[in-house]
Amino acid sequence: MSSIILVIIVINILYVSLFTLRVMIVIKGFRVLASLLSMAEVFVYLMGLTIVLDNLDKPLNIAAYCFGWGLGVYVGSKIESYLALGYVVMEVIVDPLDFRLPEKIREQGYGVTSWHADGKDGKRIVMKVLAKRNREQKLKELITSISPGAFMISYEPTHFNGGFLLKRVNSYNTRQVM
Repeated sequence: MSSIILVIIVINILYVSLFTLRVMIVIKGFRVLASLLSMAEVFVYLMGLTIVLDNLDKPLNIAAYCFGWGLGVYVGSKIESYLALGYVVMEVIVDPLDFRLPEKIREQGYGVTSWHADGKDGKRIVMKVLAKRNREQKLKELITSISPGAFMISYEPTHFNGGFLLKRVNSYNTRQVM
């Protein structure tokens, strides 16, 4: 394999990974970090584009560009998944026999709001649980260890106002200032 092909692939993996991360970071609301990341991204892009445009004479170079692009999307999404920025809200529905579940979840530091509801097969307990995204899997494991038949849906909130999370964040920031 020609060294130029390898350079094209590596540069594109780096560029598209940075691009993917930047987009995800903007969506999460980290505008300053995204701006800084975009400077590195455009530098890598311009370097790669120069190399590719200077070597368009071989179809293998174009194929390397495409291959690097695809790998870059994959690598960037894996990095973002590893970082797991942001929060998730998990809606959980359980049998009323699991009435202690909300308290057990709270004991682990999660914000929980729960209420009684009527389901197809009778009474249920419904909970909304707020968690950092990097703790989502642990939350699922906790819930299923207590209530294996729990119905769970998770989604990412985009805005917060009041409640458990903001009180905790504000008290943490106050301690850091002192």
